Amino acid sequence: MTDIDLLPSEVEEDLRSSVRKLFTDRSDAESVAKLYDDPHTDTSGLDRAWAQELGLAALLVPEDLGGAGASAAEAAVVAEEIGRAVAPVRFLSSGVLATTLAVGVRAGDLAGRLAAGESFAAIAFTASSPQIRAELTVDGDGDSATVSGTVAGVMDGAGADEYLVVTGTGSDTVVALVAAEHVRTEAFLSFDQTRRLADVTFESAPATVLGRGEQAAQAVRTAEILGRIILAAEQYGVAQRAFDLTLEYIKGRRQFGRAIGSYQAIKHRMADLWLEVSQTGAATIYAARVAAAWQAGEQTEDEVELCSLVAGSYASTTAVHAAEEAVQLHGGNGMTWEYPLHLYLKRAKADELILGHAAAQRRALAPLIDLTA
Repeated sequence: MTDIDLLPSEVEEDLRSSVRKLFTDRSDAESVAKLYDDPHTDTSGLDRAWAQELGLAALLVPEDLGGAGASAAEAAVVAEEIGRAVAPVRFLSSGVLATTLAVGVRAGDLAGRLAAGESFAAIAFTASSPQIRAELTVDGDGDSATVSGTVAGVMDGAGADEYLVVTGTGSDTVVALVAAEHVRTEAFLSFDQTRRLADVTFESAPATVLGRGEQAAQAVRTAEILGRIILAAEQYGVAQRAFDLTLEYIKGRRQFGRAIGSYQAIKHRMADLWLEVSQTGAATIYAARVAAAWQAGEQTEDEVELCSLVAGSYASTTAVHAAEEAVQLHGGNGMTWEYPLHLYLKRAKADELILGHAAAQRRALAPLIDLTA
């Protein structure tokens, strides 16, 4: 085990500053709330901004594939700022999950397009969803395939340029790529309109097989582990911002001649919440650092998986709790549309269901730390 430094580097602080400025200038709470008034609001400009202008789409792509060769530590900083702004961007779906999967199967052309921000991809993780019936049929020499079936609730499924379909497990795993023109999508109203969902239908869609067997299975596993850590960083950003907004409010809101934050009951709740959010930050930063070491060949997969499950399960619970506390401690104002708290609660609740609920992650964690039922 290498030593892990939780303090941010100068590079990470500069990155955070740039990302925060982008979202402050171009994705404030009022702009985000418009997605609930008009679900068809175009957010492609914001995606181009983070992907191309800031070059963040290239973070997790190695330099030999045309990327920046950064690590999970830098990606976690970006995700934290996305959570802080509840920004409606395709970073997790395309910049992390699809990109990591493309790199894992050494799909250089796809990785290059994603790194340049020229294309955004969505993933249909059929292998981890037994209730979904989507079939991948490999034809002829194995380099081409057809995909048939409907995958429900694909994250950022509508408007993607390319679709990665994953079927099977272990040596039966297949990863294939389908162009958008061969896919039919039907977006639907979701609880969190900043991360829109769509049913994706493939009707004998022509596809290119990018990988199969154990290599493909390992790529999927890597994408899930890194995705869980980056998602945890986003959830930490949601929780921290919800806490900050609440702290600011209780300092200024007065009742019976004094700030409500001076009442002991409020102090106790805020102190407990601060501790919870701070612990979440430590867990997610540590997990991102371990993941970065893993990418550099300095950590084992078992260790990073353990850290991802700890961070993911803890951050998921904390984000929801922090957002709920924010709504309650804002009193009647917390229930109004004008205050941005509903955006954080919706994002926290939606994130809770991505890549496994906290309860499922704890069940997966238990045997890794020798806990039995």
